Amino acid sequence: MRLSLGSIRAVFTGDKEADKVVPPSGFTAQLTLFAAAAMAFLAVFALALSLAAGRLAQSWGEELARSATIRIVAPLDQRQVQTDGALRILETTRGVASARALTDAEQQALLAPWFGPDLALSDLPVPRLIEVTETAEGIDAAGLRLRLAAEVPGAVLDDHARWRAPLVKAASRLRLLGWVAIVLITAAVAAMITLAAQAALAANGQVIRVLRLVGATDDYIATAFVRRFTLRALGGAGVGMVLGMLTVLLLPSAGDAGNFLTGLGFQGWHWVLPLLIPVLAGAVAFAATGAAARRTLQELT
Repeated sequence: MRLSLGSIRAVFTGDKEADKVVPPSGFTAQLTLFAAAAMAFLAVFALALSLAAGRLAQSWGEELARSATIRIVAPLDQRQVQTDGALRILETTRGVASARALTDAEQQALLAPWFGPDLALSDLPVPRLIEVTETAEGIDAAGLRLRLAAEVPGAVLDDHARWRAPLVKAASRLRLLGWVAIVLITAAVAAMITLAAQAALAANGQVIRVLRLVGATDDYIATAFVRRFTLRALGGAGVGMVLGMLTVLLLPSAGDAGNFLTGLGFQGWHWVLPLLIPVLAGAVAFAATGAAARRTLQELT
C-alpha cells in the first residue's frame, strides 16, 4: 500500500466489511493506543525542552553580549581614583549605554553565597566592580582595553565572551537533545505499531486466506489494517498530547522562580506545535502498518 491521496482518503472513509478483518479490541489495540498515548505525552515534553533550551540560549547570548564588567585592582588609597578614571573613559566610549560602579552593599551581596553575609570588604583586597551595559552595536573591546591600560593601569575588562560561549553552547546542545528525543520517540512508535500490526496480521492469517479465496485483493486487506491502526494511533496520540499539554500548562511559570526548569513550557504560537504530534503519529502509523502489511501478506502467499 503506497502513500497517495486515495489511500489517505480510504483511511478516513473506511469500509465496514473490510474493517471486520481487523479485531476491534484485544492486545494489539491496547498496545497501539497505549504506545501512541505514552509517546505523544513524552514528545510534548521533549518539544517543550527543545523550545525552552532555544529560548535560554538566545536569552543568555543576548544578555551577556550586551554587558561587560571592569575590575579595578589597585591599592585601597588609589581604588576610588582609578574607578573614577575608568568611569570617565566609559562616558566617552562608543557602544556604552551606561556604566556604574557597584556599591559595597552590592558587592557584599554577590560574595555572600561564598563568604557569608557578615563579610567585611575592608578586610579583603576585593576589587571594585564596574557594571557596563552596551548598546546594540556593542563596544570595541580591544580598543577599550588599550585605553584602560594607558590611563587606568589597575582596570581589567571582562566582556563575558569566555562565559557566554560555553553557556550558549550548552543550551544549544540541550535543544538538540530535545529534537533527538523526538526522533527516537517517533522511531519507537513506528517499531511498536509495526509489531502490533504484524501480530494482528499473523493472528488473522486464516481469515486473510479465506478473503483471498473469495476475491479480496491484498490492497483491500492492507487498507483495513492500515485504517484501523492509523486511527488508533491518532486517537491515542491525541489523548497523550492533551495530557502532556495540560501537564506543561500546570508547571510553574518562569517568573515564579526564574530558573530554567520553571521556564519549561510553550510561549506564543509555539502552543500550536504540539497539535502536530497526533498528525505525526498517524503518519508514522500509516507508513509502518502499510510496510508491515505488505511484508506479512507476501509471507502468507
